[in-house]
Amino acid sequence: MPEAPARRGAAARPLSPHLQIYRWPITMGTSILHRITGVGLSGGTLLLAWWLHAVSDGPEAYAVFESVAGHWFGQLVLFGFTLALVYHALNGVRHLFWDAGVGFDMKSANRSGLIVYGVTLLTTLVIWISAYQSMGTWQ
Repeated sequence: MPEAPARRGAAARPLSPHLQIYRWPITMGTSILHRITGVGLSGGTLLLAWWLHAVSDGPEAYAVFESVAGHWFGQLVLFGFTLALVYHALNGVRHLFWDAGVGFDMKSANRSGLIVYGVTLLTTLVIWISAYQSMGTWQ
């Protein structure tokens, strides 16, 4: 019985793309990260609400918040929140340019994605270094 034409050569190639042969385009990565940071920002907003509540509730409540935020894990979460906020804002501006029809070709879209990644890291580091310097931690 002869093999069906659709099945010929099917064993020689994968049925679906996999990580060994498929490379994510930059624009796909920026899109997924934009969605992830949006979800992360909603969680960070809860932290912001906790901070505002602790400030308004008095010194004891604020001391609890300060001890959690000052812990190494709290600092890591706050750094992640800052990173997500900066990335989401910069990538949002990038999308506004796209909505205006600017930079929508593939070369410009890839370049602007890489620029957003780099400026996000740089801006986040500048924010944190400035914050630590203003507290007198780094002289």
